[in-house]
Amino acid sequence: MFDSEDVQQPTLEAAAYDRLRATLAQRGTAAAIDELIAELRRIEDYQALFYALLMKKRVELGVSPFPTGNAHELPPQTHEPYEDAIRHAAREIGRLLLDRKEFTKAWPFFRMLGEPEPLREALAAYTPGPDEDIYPLLEIAWQNGVLPEKGFDWVLERHGICSAITMVSSSDLSPNPSLRDYCITRLAAALREQLLERLRNDLAARGQTCPADATIPQIVEAHPELFADDAYHIDTSHLASVVQMSLQLPPGEGVNYARELCAYGRKLAPGLQGTNDPPFEENYDDFLAYLNVVAGENVAENLQRFAAKAEREAAEGATFAAQVYVNLLLKAQRPGEALAAAKRFLLAEDDRRLICPGVNELARRAGDYETMAQAAQARHDPVHFLASLIAGQSTAASHHAPQASQPPLRPQ
Repeated sequence: MFDSEDVQQPTLEAAAYDRLRATLAQRGTAAAIDELIAELRRIEDYQALFYALLMKKRVELGVSPFPTGNAHELPPQTHEPYEDAIRHAAREIGRLLLDRKEFTKAWPFFRMLGEPEPLREALAAYTPGPDEDIYPLLEIAWQNGVLPEKGFDWVLERHGICSAITMVSSSDLSPNPSLRDYCITRLAAALREQLLERLRNDLAARGQTCPADATIPQIVEAHPELFADDAYHIDTSHLASVVQMSLQLPPGEGVNYARELCAYGRKLAPGLQGTNDPPFEENYDDFLAYLNVVAGENVAENLQRFAAKAEREAAEGATFAAQVYVNLLLKAQRPGEALAAAKRFLLAEDDRRLICPGVNELARRAGDYETMAQAAQARHDPVHFLASLIAGQSTAASHHAPQASQPPLRPQ
């Protein structure tokens, strides 16, 4: 259940107001407040109950009973106990709302407390009904970052691959690489399963079968007829999007799923493979070569493929292929070669304009201040040129400084 203009909020009946007036007159303030709290619990008006609990504490502290006033206007000695009362009431109301699966009403209380864990646990255990609107849940899980993985799963399962691709591509996930990798891996797995099912169905319609454990590469190699007459089995834009996203992944199952997708994509008619800029102008052959490096397969051969592309592009005054090559060398755990490639192709480039770490950053990681100075000179940056030389001089001096002598070991 969620906040909605169509949902009627619980209200006290008119007689309850008369009873509260009488209780206040006959039994006093504390009794009247306790009666109000009991009434609000009975009708399950938890928003009002929160403020009634705060009113109770304010009366106990001897300050104004109105709970919507500015807490900083209260006497200093009341701040700590009143803030404790706010936290206690918020936790109680939040829990009551979670028990009722009223997540959007519970979230403001836990957000105020800075305690998202109870809501995270509740969402992790929750399965939306088939007709339930999941967008209020997504606002909490995905947009507010309470449980973004679950939010992504709901979109993928409820609305399909297209919506899930849009969700990922329209979000900046760079600050959260683990979430990015989770989503891309799930996309690659889902698209692979969809493709595998459709390939098997196509073969069955032709009166053919394949082994139950056959992979996509094995199927497409064994059955070229699947691609006759420019045939395809999944949305080619989905295929291209997921494969290109997968270039960001570290080694693992997501990369392996994407490699299977590439094995299919490279069999498609050229007109269905799309058009890509260097170094991916050969489409799925290039994507597969890149992913093979990440997966540790034919690393030297595939790196040479991208080195040659970087060389050709550099001869024409372009450096994007070189930037891809540097990133690939880093993924292959070859930082020395990455620095050498950056020095060769990117020496005068501003690091801030690159998609890979530039010469300055790679040299800094390696403690190579001479290369940093060369890069600064190539960029016409005298300040960083001299700073690099000074840093290198200081580092060299520290390496040659005499070490403090150690006292001799003495027997105990």
